[in-house]
Amino acid sequence: MSWRRQSILSANQFSLGDLNEILSLSVKLENDLKRSRNLKLLDDYVLATMFFEPSTRTRLSFEAAMHRLGGRVISTVGVQFSSLAKGETLFDTLKMLESYSDICAIRHSVEGASSLAARSIKIPVINAGDGAGEHPTQGLLDLYTIHRRGYLEKPHLTVAFVGDIKYGRTIHSLVQLLSHFKVNLVFISPKELALPEKYRELLNSAGVNYSETEDIAALREAHVGYITRIQEERFIDHREYEKFKDAYVVDTDLVGQCRKDLIVMHPLPRLSEVSTDLDSHPSAVYFEQANNGLYVRMALILGLLDISYP
Repeated sequence: MSWRRQSILSANQFSLGDLNEILSLSVKLENDLKRSRNLKLLDDYVLATMFFEPSTRTRLSFEAAMHRLGGRVISTVGVQFSSLAKGETLFDTLKMLESYSDICAIRHSVEGASSLAARSIKIPVINAGDGAGEHPTQGLLDLYTIHRRGYLEKPHLTVAFVGDIKYGRTIHSLVQLLSHFKVNLVFISPKELALPEKYRELLNSAGVNYSETEDIAALREAHVGYITRIQEERFIDHREYEKFKDAYVVDTDLVGQCRKDLIVMHPLPRLSEVSTDLDSHPSAVYFEQANNGLYVRMALILGLLDISYP
């Protein structure tokens, strides 16, 4: 099944052909946007952004993507600013979107909320992050960043994930996407925050080589270091968060011990796990990574609305 005209709920719905199409379209949009700040493809189309959990980059890049395509945006940010605060069900809130918009991006703290939305309404739904589940569009822009750097074609590409592997929804999505490519994966985390079993099963089924360790020294052999924060909001017991929050710190000293061609990625926001002294280092690509969200989300919006380009 083509990814076009569908809702985007999980990274597992994409084939290798789908990914290559999305990457190619994103490159074209990035290049064309340098010549024209508004591509004027979506006049009279409306995107609804329904964010019931905090967001900066994801929400703003979705909205900027729609504006750059010539469309319009309506938005809700926070439960307190929607009728959910009055006791309205999520289902009833979502049903209104069919009349008000043509496509919807939703973020919610509850895993599976985007799937509920897709079953409830007839317009395409984009999962913009659901609890500790997935964040497929972040995974796609992460893949795009690796692609634009020319690393997807590297022989024996090694990607190391560092930090919160258990609750890291961006990791969960990117792992599934990378399973379509020839890649070695390394997961670096405290054992309490290790990779969920279902992703081990997926990697085993796909024949992907991977290893797990608590030792940050494993980053030294990676081409890509994907760093994540320990997510306080996912812990029921705050004492557990305090135990792990400073487990790993990536700085210029550590990067100096790694491969010369290492790139350091982070889905942001960061806390102490990536030192600010790395920001001007050639290996740091996390701000470039955030910028790439614009082009990928433009491509996805066009595809879900079945708008041909060029």
